[in-house]
Amino acid sequence: MRLLIGVLVGLVWGALAGLLNAFINQKLLARGSTNALMAGNLLRLIVDFAAMAAVYLLRNLLPFSWEAVLIGTAVALSLVTIVFAFRYGKNSK
Repeated sequence: MRLLIGVLVGLVWGALAGLLNAFINQKLLARGSTNALMAGNLLRLIVDFAAMAAVYLLRNLLPFSWEAVLIGTAVALSLVTIVFAFRYGKNSK
């Protein structure tokens, strides 16, 4: 049960970070500049790193499996990025 709760918490945390990444991408893609896209990729990496690092640094305070939270965070970050890419690609046709 602790693993399931940890994964669910990780999914929520990762989804929040993924939505922040999607917001960054959406704003910077509207500019259409190559430099803006490069800066956006750097910002997205920083957000991803911060989300994963927060789980790792708070591992002793979490009442459930921090490994499960870390895995859930990584899965949610990936899924939100994939969903955003498909939606953006569908809308830009």
